[in-house]
Amino acid sequence: MTEAVKAEAETYLANFEGPETAFRRESPWLRDLRRRSLERFAELGFPTIRDEDWRYTNVAPIARTTFQAPTQVDPRELAERLKRAPLVDLESPKMVFVNGAFSPELSSLQALSPALRVSSLSEALAESPEELEPHLARYSGGQDNAFSALNTSFMIDGTFIHVPAGTVVEDPIQLLYISFGSEAQDPFVTHPRNLIVVEPNSQLVVFETHLGIGNLAYLTNSVVELSAGENSVVDYYRLQQESAEALHVSTTQIQQAGNSTVRSHFIDVGGALVRNGLSAVLGGEGADTTLNGLYLVSSRRLVDNHTRLEHAAPHCNSRELYKGILRDKSRAVFHGRIVVHPGAQKTDSKQTNSNLLLSDEALVNTKPQLEIYADDVKCTHGATIGQLDEEAIFYLRSRGISKEAACSMLVHGFAKDMIGQVRLEPLRQQLSNLLFEWLPQGRLLKEAMVP
Repeated sequence: MTEAVKAEAETYLANFEGPETAFRRESPWLRDLRRRSLERFAELGFPTIRDEDWRYTNVAPIARTTFQAPTQVDPRELAERLKRAPLVDLESPKMVFVNGAFSPELSSLQALSPALRVSSLSEALAESPEELEPHLARYSGGQDNAFSALNTSFMIDGTFIHVPAGTVVEDPIQLLYISFGSEAQDPFVTHPRNLIVVEPNSQLVVFETHLGIGNLAYLTNSVVELSAGENSVVDYYRLQQESAEALHVSTTQIQQAGNSTVRSHFIDVGGALVRNGLSAVLGGEGADTTLNGLYLVSSRRLVDNHTRLEHAAPHCNSRELYKGILRDKSRAVFHGRIVVHPGAQKTDSKQTNSNLLLSDEALVNTKPQLEIYADDVKCTHGATIGQLDEEAIFYLRSRGISKEAACSMLVHGFAKDMIGQVRLEPLRQQLSNLLFEWLPQGRLLKEAMVP
């Protein structure tokens, strides 16, 4: 680690001394976990572009910024701003966090089954830490990830979901993380932590949103750990709508047992610098995984998606489809890795990354990758980067459609299959609306397409 990187990391080490006073009231195993994670972060330091997995994403804006703790917000002002926010309301149980802290006033959990455990992480750690100990930081402790280690050291709040065996949760559970405050305030940081444990033969749908209100500068460093038991079915949706000045780093680790099914959908439409790390381990025979992603990138923003699918057991299936649409001088990165471990015979895996560039100055770096250590497998991967079809544009214009509207129609068609895979109707409609608003003449196109 260079002296510069070491100095940047030491800023966070110094900031740990304040909250450590509060951490002393926690269980010994948790205090020890925080301390070990902080030591690991000190060893790793922030990644640099010399690291292969970070060569296209420079996190210097994060490393060189001294982030403060979030300030208190005016609840009345927040309530007014939320009325105008582009929120998806599923009319189902909801956990709401404002600047990293759980907000009981904005949350609604009355409809939950008594057998289901849904609470803030801080409450769960205070009331029943022994319930979290077998899972917390077991799947994503940050041994090789500086941001995950940092989150483990500083995590204060988030969501804990425990679905008992044989439980079918009918309604989606919403997790809403709001960043809000004065645009004049110093940049602040939050470290949300979600732990989701789904026992065998259970079903769950989770919809997580990260929303920035106002043109704020802040860092969200999020970690999600999801454990899917045997024969369980989990649908996990994640919508990132951070502010235009926000920095967003997420780490998601999925651990699957035999015959479990997990379907994840990542949608990115905000943030100045976004890095998503998503890993799934198919650890039991017959596990099935779907990873879908859609990113809309404009201005000078950067969205980086790193995925890793580990086939660690035989007869497992995985499907991965990520699509990106870029305009202006924006940039995107996709690095998808499929690893088939020895003994993982009869693996069936397919990975696709498709990108559409709407500007000559937009740039995508894509790297699909296979590592296969078994001999009876079926694995494919591919990536495409292209622009709109001029012949298709000419065809539409010959029928009286303007060039801008023709381009919008083709872009909408490119993203339509990704949006169509979203099973939550309100979210699917919201994504379609976001795409229309993002496109040139999108509103006119929407009006023309509505019967």
